[in-house]
Amino acid sequence: MAALGDGAGGGGGGGDDVNDNNGGGDSGGGDDEESAVSIEGIKKWWSTPEAKDDVKTYTASLAFALALRFFIVEPRYIPSLSMYPSFQVGDQLAVEKVTKKLRPQRRGEVVVFNPPSTFREIVTFQVSGNAGSKKAKEALIKRVVAVEGDDVRVKGGSLYINGVEQDEPFTAEKANYDFGPVKVPPGQLLVLGDNRNHSLDGHIWGFLPRENVIGRAVYIYWPPWRFGNDGMF
Repeated sequence: MAALGDGAGGGGGGGDDVNDNNGGGDSGGGDDEESAVSIEGIKKWWSTPEAKDDVKTYTASLAFALALRFFIVEPRYIPSLSMYPSFQVGDQLAVEKVTKKLRPQRRGEVVVFNPPSTFREIVTFQVSGNAGSKKAKEALIKRVVAVEGDDVRVKGGSLYINGVEQDEPFTAEKANYDFGPVKVPPGQLLVLGDNRNHSLDGHIWGFLPRENVIGRAVYIYWPPWRFGNDGMF
């Protein structure tokens, strides 16, 4: 399962490798005989109709799982607090990849995307070496606050779209910065983190090309007590 970065380490599962060493000593001739018997048994099973049916079933299941993963929905997990309080560290969420092919993104949607070049340049400058290169390529998660043609401004801690102050109950706090006014260019989006003052987002690195969007976050499925989709649409 892939993590979602924000210019900081996403972190993986990791852990120590588990060795399967059950004692030492000489294996003896008995092991060779058992191996020969096992191989012969596999050959016999492989030639049966049941084996062919099993292979077909497993192949079809694998193909379906891969198609589901690459074209319809994929799991992601949250490694930082840039989208707090909507998402907490360790949340695992489903990201659907179909809607983006049917219609443009809408204001208020939470999207997962590949970072634009300006983000990669910032992170590569801040974090040197292979670590910076890796972090610069990590997918990100932010909220769409403006779409192409919108006039955007952040002033006095509030977000204004086309001159109208936005009600944003999902944010952690009011922004402590001013931004804009700017107009979102064609084919672009403006995305911000819900944790406005602790997010490396569009108010720093600019607009997001729509083609960079991977998918839309639709619900948290783990941990169980966090299950749901409050604040995602």
